[in-house]
Amino acid sequence: MAVVLGVGGAFHHDPSAALLIDGKLIAAVDEERFIRKKHAIREKPVHSIRFCLEKAGIRPEQVEHVAFPWSPESFARHRWKYIRRIAFTQHARAFKALVRPGREFEKRKKILYQTLDAVGISPQKVKIHWVDHHLSHGASAFLLSGFPKAAVLSIDGGGELTSCFFGEGEGNQIKTVHEIILPDSLGLFYSTFTEFCGFRSNNGEFKLMGMSAYGDASKFDISPFIQWDRKGFRCNEKYIWVFGRRRYKDKVFSKELVELLGPPRQGDGLSEPYIHIAAAVQKVLEDITIGLVEEYLGDALDRLDNRLCFAGGCALNVVLNKKLIQHPKIKELWVQPGANDSGAPLGAAVWIASQLGDTIQPMQHAYYGPSFTNDEIQKSLDQFKIPYQKLENPAQTGAKLLSEGKILAWFQGAMEFGPRALGNRSILAHPAIPGISDEINGRIKFREKWRPFCPSILDSHSSEILGSDHPSPFMTFSFDVNEEWKKKIPEVVHVNGTARPQIVSKELNPLYYQLLKEFYSLTDLPCVINTSLNRRGEPIICTPEDSIAMFYGSGLEYMIMGDFLIKK
Repeated sequence: MAVVLGVGGAFHHDPSAALLIDGKLIAAVDEERFIRKKHAIREKPVHSIRFCLEKAGIRPEQVEHVAFPWSPESFARHRWKYIRRIAFTQHARAFKALVRPGREFEKRKKILYQTLDAVGISPQKVKIHWVDHHLSHGASAFLLSGFPKAAVLSIDGGGELTSCFFGEGEGNQIKTVHEIILPDSLGLFYSTFTEFCGFRSNNGEFKLMGMSAYGDASKFDISPFIQWDRKGFRCNEKYIWVFGRRRYKDKVFSKELVELLGPPRQGDGLSEPYIHIAAAVQKVLEDITIGLVEEYLGDALDRLDNRLCFAGGCALNVVLNKKLIQHPKIKELWVQPGANDSGAPLGAAVWIASQLGDTIQPMQHAYYGPSFTNDEIQKSLDQFKIPYQKLENPAQTGAKLLSEGKILAWFQGAMEFGPRALGNRSILAHPAIPGISDEINGRIKFREKWRPFCPSILDSHSSEILGSDHPSPFMTFSFDVNEEWKKKIPEVVHVNGTARPQIVSKELNPLYYQLLKEFYSLTDLPCVINTSLNRRGEPIICTPEDSIAMFYGSGLEYMIMGDFLIKK
């Protein structure tokens, strides 16, 4: 029996842990959910590891292998290419990479050892594996997909010294086809303009993506900032992801960028030129990615069943994923729910388990976090003296409330892994009531009015609504909504006529499926609005106590936790 723990993120953002036993994923969870700090920047995933061990029912000393998604060998292998790339533009960073190559490894080793010691795992007794960052991402995509073979793609800000990975997966192996060296990075390029357009990097990229639908890419010249052809691209370091005194205030863009474009966006509204900048940046991400996939994976896709497995932070860009799905060489795209850096420890653990000979079981759902019994929920309600009603049929009651136009907090089962709520920690609403999205944005989530909402759709009706039968269990893709349905469910259709759906099956979430079926029988609509159960700037709710705090700290009026209805 191989017990493999994946750990990571403590050095930067999105720390998490995942545990596999004999190739089966037992638990995967983000540290932010426990400590209530969005992205848990520079925090050790101590609570996440403890949860994984508790859920598996094992003691710390029973962990045999620890996988960390960063490799000193990968750093050393790419060091000279990196130095040559930045030698004339970033002298200090090139010099550091030249004379102190072991420093990055020692920093990570120290943090990992401290993390393991904190949870009772001896770093001296457990076998520690340092796994290439992009290989970890690639493994999280390919090895959990269930595909016997597929093309593999990883794109993010960077890992070790690379930003993009193109590979071929077959069996339990992933072969490298091509890599792109930092500082040329689509992730960093996208994050730079995320900050310039008024959001936080490593947090607001999905907001920039949503904003892009309101702009016109032809109204902004992106060429001063990035150049590309089919074989690669080059970011202009004068403007993109700068360091030290060259930064504009505390931002990742330079003073020169502000001199060229004017002040960064302020406030929550949509305005020019920022909507056009967002549109141009999004288009560049799509154009470059499609071109690189064609160049480095085009022939391989034909040999690998025309399937592509995609991970890394950019894999959460559902507009990009829509373009990939539409590509004639791609029959099926697979993106796991934690495709950002929170999924890298999962991928590292999956890779090591596969190399130890375990058969990896496919990832069919995202419900790998904490769950709570009715007794535990009732105890929390009683502790805070909160009145409640015990329900015989929570799904039926929830559907009736939704059909009446009520906005409902829905807290059930195991918490989702990754940044999307998939029917267990969700806010639900009627998708056809005009203005209900504005109400959720303004009165409950306290976020930008223009932000779109997503639908959860019964699997029996998804192709009718979306005009596609492509799987979408994790809200990692967007699709064009069929014309007749745009009028029926306007509150889940973005300004560009698309939706980012979760397609719900009875097998993977029977209670949520039942709620959707009940709602369909009452309204003739086979979908609901589904947004995450959290307020702006907060992680998704984890515990009953978190849920109670949000309920009374927002405009929510109805909540069903387990079998209990709470209302104001």
